[in-house]
Amino acid sequence: MYHNQSCAPYRAAQLRHAHQLWHSHQRAAVNVYKTDASYELLVFAPGRVKDNFSIKARGSELTISYQPPEGLPKPDWISREYSRGAFERSFTLDETVDATNIKATYTDGVLQVSLPIIPGKEAPEHDIAIN
Repeated sequence: MYHNQSCAPYRAAQLRHAHQLWHSHQRAAVNVYKTDASYELLVFAPGRVKDNFSIKARGSELTISYQPPEGLPKPDWISREYSRGAFERSFTLDETVDATNIKATYTDGVLQVSLPIIPGKEAPEHDIAIN
């Protein structure tokens, strides 16, 4: 989301925009979808080393992080649209997820984390009025 202020000087707007782009390089994009048996998290993480990922479930929190290997070359970038650097993402798990049976695979630059749903523990659904 961009914050647009008409009274802000042009240079300040450029710096704010650059900061948002810089921040986006510090986290990996995540897509989440649900199947009949699980929630699936797809973490877009190209160019990473599988052994440098860490996935931890503690209580109701799932944390996915990555720390690049030591000695990773740092080129003088001309253009950079994704990062291979460190990141950490956290997600809240509800009581329908079987945290003891979470599984993960890393294939073709995508870390897929499968969060199995406990049969019969489906969270109730209800409508929310929009005012």
